[in-house]
Amino acid sequence: MEHRGNVIAELTADHRDIERLFARIQALPPGDPMRKDAADRITIAWVRHEVAEEMFLYPVVRAAVRGGEDAAHGEVLQHTYIERALKRLERLDVPTMEFNRLVAQVIRDVRTHIATQERLLFPALADVCTPEELARLGEEIRDTRDHAPTRPHPAAPHHPPANRRIAPVIGLVDRARDAISGRGRGRAGVPPGVRG
Repeated sequence: MEHRGNVIAELTADHRDIERLFARIQALPPGDPMRKDAADRITIAWVRHEVAEEMFLYPVVRAAVRGGEDAAHGEVLQHTYIERALKRLERLDVPTMEFNRLVAQVIRDVRTHIATQERLLFPALADVCTPEELARLGEEIRDTRDHAPTRPHPAAPHHPPANRRIAPVIGLVDRARDAISGRGRGRAGVPPGVRG
């Protein structure tokens, strides 16, 4: 789904998309082979979202929000933790207990991220940025998602300028791998309108 809002609207819409993906995987019974594709769709959506945040949201949070350095640092640590879990998840077969445990862990951790951002970070950002700044950040987020990686790379740089240089290259490789393998093409019956 294409969004056209400011940074807060964009990222909140991403959160709703990810929640729909969570609902889809939770509706599938354990052991269902479609859970693997559903997990891939979650991974794609999450990685694109968090890369965009790290490239554009957190630098503004660090510079403009009171306590922003600590807040951004905590969010990036949480991203890394989630990416590590997603990396382990992509190596597992669906029927394993570890697969189900990691899916539940990722859902819990991402929901914590969503709640923190929507309850604390977004209101703080809205207080310190002009509508024009928020709109510009929204556009940067949209542009970045199109070129962002689609697979977890927990060892990749998480701070500008390094992440801005390497993410498009990693994203190109990831999208080529996805095209060859068919990963994330909606075989899991993802609801219409949910981005991958």
